[in-house]
Amino acid sequence: MDQLNYHHLRYFREVAHEGHLTRTADRVNLSQSALSSQIRKLEERLGHPLFDRVGRQLVLTEVGRIVLDHADQIFGTGEELVATLQRTGAASPPFRVGALSTLSRNFQLNFLRPVLQAQNVEIILKSGGASVLFEALKSLALDVVLTTEPPPGAFGSDFTAHRIAEQTVGLHGTAHRLRHDTLRDLLEHEPLIVPTDSSIRTGFESLIARLGVTPRIAADVDDMAMVRLLAREDMGLAIAPSVVLADEIASGLIETATFDLDIVESFYAVTVRRNFPHPVLADLLRK
Repeated sequence: MDQLNYHHLRYFREVAHEGHLTRTADRVNLSQSALSSQIRKLEERLGHPLFDRVGRQLVLTEVGRIVLDHADQIFGTGEELVATLQRTGAASPPFRVGALSTLSRNFQLNFLRPVLQAQNVEIILKSGGASVLFEALKSLALDVVLTTEPPPGAFGSDFTAHRIAEQTVGLHGTAHRLRHDTLRDLLEHEPLIVPTDSSIRTGFESLIARLGVTPRIAADVDDMAMVRLLAREDMGLAIAPSVVLADEIASGLIETATFDLDIVESFYAVTVRRNFPHPVLADLLRK
């Protein structure tokens, strides 16, 4: 089929919604014959009649209803595009969020809660490795990336890492595992659930070196959701920010050791310089 003439499609849409040729012609400032000609050309191009005449009214055929559905979507999308660029209109484009696959689900939920409560923005959430997410952000396929590390310099200077939270890292587990008088005793006698390749792991390695202990690692895990699950199942003490096990701590299932590990994890929302950032982003970064 030859290229569709969208002028013809727009005039058809106007007549379809009005249901009357003469009134539509007056409104769009065309003669009735010119408007009829536009619709006839569209019918010829599509190979189907779009209207049946019933008295003075024009009634859509089955094909006409199909064409009207598509026309409404086409011109509705165009109106949303203009509204987005002019920052007008109530509708917002989807908010595309990338999150490091090891990042706490509770933290992600807390960050996105204002958008979820607003219920007027579709959220598209993609998890993965840092390099994949930063490449997607750079190509504008994502609006923001949530991570525990700022992007390395190799990704260029267009990125901005907003530190939006900082959490003290502790030891969390069932009460019977926390009955030790010193941090050294606890680390020497209890199995530990430790995240891999993160600022937490770096801090943990520094801690055991300072104390001169050789801990028993029950699990080396690259997913905070699995750290949480293993702690719930009493497989050992989890080394993590409290936000990871917030529900279990609140319910009393899991407790936190009183010892200070002197480890802190920072959370970042990384953005890229763009002329039309998503409208919800500024409020999320200010909270």
